[in-house]
Amino acid sequence: MYGIGDDPNPLQESVELLDDLVTEYIVDMCHEAAKMATHARRNKIKVDDFKFALRRDPKKLGRVEELLLMSKVIADARKQFNDDIEGAK
Repeated sequence: MYGIGDDPNPLQESVELLDDLVTEYIVDMCHEAAKMATHARRNKIKVDDFKFALRRDPKKLGRVEELLLMSKVIADARKQFNDDIEGAK
């Protein structure tokens, strides 16, 4: 909470409230994604299920897509780095 300009030592009630809100949101998103997977007759949840659940919130959907892209870029860079190290040996 301090990262957004609040008190460095927030009230415990504030921390608990924020924790409850975030936990409830994550659980609700997981349930929504699970519904999408069930509707598609799958037992496992895929990233696309979360993207579909966020389809009505363009900011969150955009952030998810940005993070997925960055994850791919980092994985590719790691692979290239590891290949360069193995090639130098």
